[in-house]
Amino acid sequence: MSQELILADWNARESITEAMIPLIGRLYRERNVEISVYGRVVVKRSVIDIIKAHRFVRQLESEELSVVDTFPVLEVVSELDVYNAHIDIGKLAMKFRREAAGRDLKQFLADELADLMGQQDGRQPTDVVLYGFGRIGRILARQMVDRAGIGHSLRLRAIVVRKGKAENDLEKRASLLRRDSVHGSFRGTIQVDEENQCIIANGVSIQVIFADKPEDVDYTAYGINNALVIDNTGMFRDAEGMARHLQAKGAARALLTAPGKNMKNIVMGVNHLDIADDDTILSAASCTTNAIVPVLKALQDKFGVENGHVETVHSYTNDQNLIDNYHKGSRRGRAAALNMVLTETGAAKAVAKALPELEGKLTGNAIRVPTPNVSMAILNLNLKAGTTRDELNDYLREIALHSDLQKQVDYSNSPEAVSTDFVGSRAAGVVDALATIVDGNRCVLYVWYDNEYGYSCQVIRMAQHICKCTLPAYPKKSK
Repeated sequence: MSQELILADWNARESITEAMIPLIGRLYRERNVEISVYGRVVVKRSVIDIIKAHRFVRQLESEELSVVDTFPVLEVVSELDVYNAHIDIGKLAMKFRREAAGRDLKQFLADELADLMGQQDGRQPTDVVLYGFGRIGRILARQMVDRAGIGHSLRLRAIVVRKGKAENDLEKRASLLRRDSVHGSFRGTIQVDEENQCIIANGVSIQVIFADKPEDVDYTAYGINNALVIDNTGMFRDAEGMARHLQAKGAARALLTAPGKNMKNIVMGVNHLDIADDDTILSAASCTTNAIVPVLKALQDKFGVENGHVETVHSYTNDQNLIDNYHKGSRRGRAAALNMVLTETGAAKAVAKALPELEGKLTGNAIRVPTPNVSMAILNLNLKAGTTRDELNDYLREIALHSDLQKQVDYSNSPEAVSTDFVGSRAAGVVDALATIVDGNRCVLYVWYDNEYGYSCQVIRMAQHICKCTLPAYPKKSK
């Protein structure tokens, strides 16, 4: 193809994508319909973002997919009377290509989305409070603001922090939300309302509450009721400590963004059905536990796991020292940005809390490395059933595409992928297929994970499940 034809083809795809954006926006704002392409959400995304989401499909399918294929699907979806759903136009376009069986596109989509027709409801958004505003807290805020729509979504109402020593405390909090050295600039606008002690992000007014103790806060004074409090401070690690949140007026439930004692530790996609309506204190486990447990569950379901070792290569975190200094933990006092630091991880033992059948079967260690974000888990496992590298990779690819774990497990077969390529990944973990090693019953898997953003996505999924506002996904998984 000549250079002129290549450029003309690109311009045509840009033009089609520009026509898609208002349809995607209206579906989200007016009907609470979230559009994605093979799991990549394209709501509030640029032309280039949407084209790249289509281009990614070639890594997962044997066929190419472009906006030429998905735009007609999106047009018909926008004409249908559908509400309150996550609709993957990429998978629908591919399914139509393979399974139309003589039906035209409109009839095919009407059949696929029949359950959604006219399904409006009057449920109200759930108030959410972020207790703490560190790395995870700010990413959670970004995600909730980015997805603030209509209907029964999560509604970020407030953040609770200790009063800082600077006079411009509020502006400093807003600045940290506005700019991020790892995840880039905030998508949108941020204003500070000093008079009302609020940060306004893309029209979402977030009350800033200064408090030293969770039980001292009266959320009802700010019009916040029956709130889900997400504690991302790391200060309280057991049920007794977390229960202090429930003493605050207006708080109904508390969610911990760390492994918790004497409470259910939940990994979305694996044991989230263990959550009962009367559970008021829950843990979202750790970033590493969320990265490895979905992959381990997939392996356990098909091959069985005899035993194994988990080694995590983890980016440094705030609990390490910037330069050599006293630290109560072993080795963590050494300069984080200059050293690989061998340390312990509870992730291997924590697996049993979400996947009891693997209790006592895994050991684990961690190496903190001089990178600010994105980590890797190396799973060295002995399986009960032998397999081959191709069979194992094909199975994990299918898990990433079409299983109940598709939001948790992603798949990469790029020969050039490195850690920064996974910044912003929404998956709990991404299997690096080209690094997979298999020798009969023994396998070694390499799983990348954005220990900040990917984990925060899992927390949001858990919050949605707790508040009963998870959008049903279409097309439905084939039986």
